[in-house]
Amino acid sequence: MTPEPEPTAAPRPIAPPGATEPRAEPHPAPHATPQWELQSEPRPGGSPQARAALAERLARRPAFTAASPPPGSEPQAPPPQPARTPAVPQAEPQPARTPAAPPAAPAVPAVWDRLARKADLRAKAGLTRTARVRADAVDLAGNDYLGLSRHPDVLGAAAAALAEHGLGAGGSRVVRGTTPLHEAFEADFARHTGTETAVLYSSGYLANLGAVAALAAGPVLLDAHAHASLHDAARLAGRRAETFAHNDLDDLEHRLRTLRPALVAVESVYSVLGDAAPLRELLALAGAHGALLLVDEAHAVGTVGPHGAGGVAAAGLAGDPGIVVTATLSKALGAAGGIVAGPAVLRRHLHDTGRTFIYDTAPPPAVIAGAAAALAVARESDSARTELARRAALAAASWTPPRPRPACARRPPGTPAPPPNGPRDAPPAASPSAASGPRPPPTTAPACASPSTPASPRPSSRPPSTPSWRHVRDPVPRPGPGDRHRHRRRQDRHRRRPRGRAHPAGPQRRRHQDRPDRRR
Repeated sequence: MTPEPEPTAAPRPIAPPGATEPRAEPHPAPHATPQWELQSEPRPGGSPQARAALAERLARRPAFTAASPPPGSEPQAPPPQPARTPAVPQAEPQPARTPAAPPAAPAVPAVWDRLARKADLRAKAGLTRTARVRADAVDLAGNDYLGLSRHPDVLGAAAAALAEHGLGAGGSRVVRGTTPLHEAFEADFARHTGTETAVLYSSGYLANLGAVAALAAGPVLLDAHAHASLHDAARLAGRRAETFAHNDLDDLEHRLRTLRPALVAVESVYSVLGDAAPLRELLALAGAHGALLLVDEAHAVGTVGPHGAGGVAAAGLAGDPGIVVTATLSKALGAAGGIVAGPAVLRRHLHDTGRTFIYDTAPPPAVIAGAAAALAVARESDSARTELARRAALAAASWTPPRPRPACARRPPGTPAPPPNGPRDAPPAASPSAASGPRPPPTTAPACASPSTPASPRPSSRPPSTPSWRHVRDPVPRPGPGDRHRHRRRQDRHRRRPRGRAHPAGPQRRRHQDRPDRRR
């Protein structure tokens, strides 16, 4: 029996020359047969054994691969689907809008109401100030002490500078505001007061602010009658500021020991009472405690000292390194502006760091030219200073100052406090025996102990919180009977509990109770 020949695969058609064989497009399905399996599978025209193996292999695959078209066949296009009409969203019913009301008028800020109420209170208390236009009358309150604001030489120098430099300075001193007139006046004022150098400002107020801010490396101590610009400068410098009694050297020494300030600010001639400061004693006390002495010569330049050099020169302290001089040009010189005079290192410091010098427009050149002419006239005005002193003495003789309130005497240690309402509230004394002699007369309480005439303690920046007799020349406050217990309670409250000791009633306490030698 002759074996049947195996069927051979159908011959593949031969493409004509120049034609390219069509290549099967890849199946677009995401789960197509991997390429390595297609390469390993026999073609459909193979032997029956190969076709059986291929059918078995395809049967073992998942359903989605079995349904996929065989390799080499054309992919079938998916059946057309009907076009979907996009659903139009239904708009929800909106409530009817009410037309917006017209914008109301802006409300007046509450700060104006508050200021108006304060102004009414000041008016009721009689504390209202009014800037009135001056009239032609006898001037007893002006600052033009020597009458130089209308001197012909002063007006002529100001007019010439006005024609040359214009009305204003045109900028800050460190930008475009410095002119030869500014530098010449600074050098002339330094020679006049006996200092190394000087720095010009646009006002005396700014000069004090710049000087205190530059020198206040610690607390500042001020005279109670010092100008407001010195007090404001100490506060704006961010330093602790306190005052001592006016021209009271004992109070100053006490506060120098307790406060240890870096600067002591006074005036050479005070405008409150017209009295002078003891500059020599003040400098000795300040230098002994390592503090600088700042002297405001606003009312002394041109009126006091040799050739009107000021109170520092009159005291023989000109050029002392422990003194810094400030002054204004608006008093005896009849101009405007301020100045700070002192060592050369102070000028450099103010030029580099002084905010009231750097960020302020320079004084007008015409004003500085007039001030320079006024300074030259004041040097030769000894007769005018003599007449000014005579008139000041005449005015002081005709003025009767009010009687000062009686001051409380210092209460000796161990003496009970005086009764609050005078001797009527004092406890009755025991009747003396016959051997003790006649009964002494009753002592009357000081007038300051009565509520009708309260005591006036020493001026201070902080109000006293204890009775007035504790503040009258009592340098060391003595503790009361309960101060020791309050201090102990404060220590117990802030004492940290040792680690491991949970509570006084815990094991540590029980153990201490078992050992009598460790009981408290």
